[in-house]
Amino acid sequence: MAITKQRKDELLAQYKEWLEKSQAVILVEDPGITMKQLDNVRSKVRESGGEFHVLKNTLARRVFAEQNIQVPEGYLLNSTAVSFAFSDPAATAKLLAEATKGVEAVKVKGGFLGKQALSAAQVKALAELPPLPVVQAQLLGVLQAPASKLVRTIAEPARSLASVFKAYSEKAPAAA
Repeated sequence: MAITKQRKDELLAQYKEWLEKSQAVILVEDPGITMKQLDNVRSKVRESGGEFHVLKNTLARRVFAEQNIQVPEGYLLNSTAVSFAFSDPAATAKLLAEATKGVEAVKVKGGFLGKQALSAAQVKALAELPPLPVVQAQLLGVLQAPASKLVRTIAEPARSLASVFKAYSEKAPAAA
C-alpha cells in the first residue's frame, strides 16, 4: 500500500526521534504474526520503557543512514519490526524474548547497542543479562565488600581485648 509523501516524512521524523532516544535497537523478522500477538509484544516492551513497531524497510534504511549507523546485510530484508530500548536495553531485550517465546514466526535478526551492531546471538546474550537495578546492586556490593572487611579487621583487636577483659572480670569475682 503506497503512502503519501507527507506520511513518509512524519514516519521518518518519528523513527529518527526514537532512534536518537534509544540506547539499543533490536530488529526482528515477523512474518505471519497476528495482531493479538503483536499487541502482546508491544505491551511487554512498553513495560520496560521501550517501543515496538513494524517499520517500512526503505524508511528505516534512510533513518539509519542519516544517523551514520551501518546496517549489516540482511537486517532490513523481509518484514521487519523494531524494538527501541529507551532506558534499559537488557530489560527490553528480556521482555521482548519473553513475549516472543511462544511465537515461532518471530526471530531476532540483530540489533544495535548505541551505534555498535549486534548479532542475533549478542542480542540473546543481552536478554540474559540481569536488569540494570540488579547490576547496580551487585556493583555496590562489590564496592562495599573491601570497606566492610577493613572495618571488621580494624575492630577485631579491640573486640578480642574486650573479650579478655570480660572473661577476666567474670573470673575475678568467682576467685574472690
